[in-house]
Amino acid sequence: MRSIDARPTFLSRLALNASSVFRKLSFEQYGALCYRRNKPLREIEVLLITSRDTSRWVIPKGWPMPGKEPHEVAGREAFEEAGVRGKAKKKPLGYFSYLKKLDDGSMALCLVQVHAMKVDEELDTFPEKGQRKAEWVSCSEAASRVVEPELSGLFRLLQQTLAPQRPTDGRKGLRRQLTPESGWIESGNVSRGTKKSPPRSG
Repeated sequence: MRSIDARPTFLSRLALNASSVFRKLSFEQYGALCYRRNKPLREIEVLLITSRDTSRWVIPKGWPMPGKEPHEVAGREAFEEAGVRGKAKKKPLGYFSYLKKLDDGSMALCLVQVHAMKVDEELDTFPEKGQRKAEWVSCSEAASRVVEPELSGLFRLLQQTLAPQRPTDGRKGLRRQLTPESGWIESGNVSRGTKKSPPRSG
């Protein structure tokens, strides 16, 4: 029998705190969706960390910083919270929203602008080491762990964006694939090729 996920969903949390949330202004943050290529498994892995207040799985994110652009803030948060470095893309991958507990105990709606960041270095020492759990997982696993539906969609979007291209035969513009009917076919700048028929015995 399939187990039931008992974690509170984003919508259920929003419903419980609606009166508090909609009395306040929303806030903006910047986050880093950190990724690497697992060559042995031939797949993209993403980095999840736990939040300090609820221990749910999230990505590194934080408030705007004076003098820094959004992608720079995202890269800085990735270092401080997860101990990874890389170059975050300037163009946002997308956005997601979540409920954040403020210092006075009330809840506020936060909109997070997310920047993809290819990790080049993992550090042993960083500001928030030991305060969170961190784990590299597949995009599909990450999508199932987070509670925010928009963030879940961003993991799937990243996987689609970075999906490996089909192998080519080395000639520009040609792509080869095997079909049951005709064997190898080539598409691109030339017409399809088919298997040669065996010579007839005469």
